[in-house]
Amino acid sequence: MSVVAEIPTTAVPTSAPPPSAAPAPTVPEHSRVARRRSEQAGALDRPTVSFELFPPRNPDAAPRLWATVRELETVEPDFVSVTYGASGHTRQTTRALVRRLLRETSLNPIAHLTCVGTSREEVTTIVEEFLDEGVRAFLALRGDPPAGEPDWRPHPQGVHTAAELVELLRDIERRRCGRSAAQAVRARVRPLSVAVAAFPRGNHATGGTRAQDVQALLAKQEAGADFAISQVFFDAEAYLGLVAEARTAGVTIPIVPGIIPTTDPERLLRVQELTGVPVPGRLLDVLGSTDDPVERHRRGTQAGVDLVNRVLDGGAPGVHVYTFNKHEAALDLLDGADLVGGRRSAVAPHDLTVPGGTPAGTTTTTPRGTLS
Repeated sequence: MSVVAEIPTTAVPTSAPPPSAAPAPTVPEHSRVARRRSEQAGALDRPTVSFELFPPRNPDAAPRLWATVRELETVEPDFVSVTYGASGHTRQTTRALVRRLLRETSLNPIAHLTCVGTSREEVTTIVEEFLDEGVRAFLALRGDPPAGEPDWRPHPQGVHTAAELVELLRDIERRRCGRSAAQAVRARVRPLSVAVAAFPRGNHATGGTRAQDVQALLAKQEAGADFAISQVFFDAEAYLGLVAEARTAGVTIPIVPGIIPTTDPERLLRVQELTGVPVPGRLLDVLGSTDDPVERHRRGTQAGVDLVNRVLDGGAPGVHVYTFNKHEAALDLLDGADLVGGRRSAVAPHDLTVPGGTPAGTTTTTPRGTLS
């Protein structure tokens, strides 16, 4: 953050001498200090904004992805995360995308990393590759077992949980710093950051409950996790309830809500199928009651804005938007919530409320960051 000193000016009456002859105006030092502190506090307290991207599945999709990257870059997000397929099947394309983000953009990439079905030695090699590329942030995930393989078994020398993966990341970093004083210095300038996942309704892939996920989240924190990003949800109470339960259990790390733009009903149903998180019937009815794609987009954006406002009002430290490699709905969502550029002042007026939503025209007064 940079603070630009403002030079105060005063209006010059028509009868006054020319500005060049007027004495320089003075402002008490305590007023300037108070102004700077106010500006700094506002900048420090702004909600974080971040996005998720995935490597293009074929070369033809690359130009569209990079058009999205350039649009997302204009709002100066705090970071972008880059997905890593189950069992590392997108390992090379994830590395290539992260490398290009580091070299050609101003974005701060977080590399997803899964460990399911992979040996400890192979995970170590993968982590070393990312670190050598200049990656300083990871999202440590257990990952899902391969679908359609009922006889699948974990690797006998593998890393079996996200908490173990966090421990391994910290251990690799310590060993690298121990081998090289130069690396140790760089690590102090750019410390390794490790994020993990949190599940407002429990982990559908493992059949776990929210209470079980809270205990898993506590274990990840104890292993060295810095913050968490939640799985998608469609009702604010799911996220706020998770945070409240986690705090009671001793989880203190920030938990960033993961938000999907609610403009495409087909995509919402696909997400429901993959995650087990039910899409509210009221939302699907609202989206399906018009054949006009522009109106559907407007309604879906309004529903998403309401959700974002409710979690921020509840104390969320920011929002992490799942973009599906498209920028339009993601940026419209942020714009509607006054989060473009990471700044938010008041809830944008809207006339659509889904169950549990905020009435139209409500303005926010709740201090930010109480759940961080």
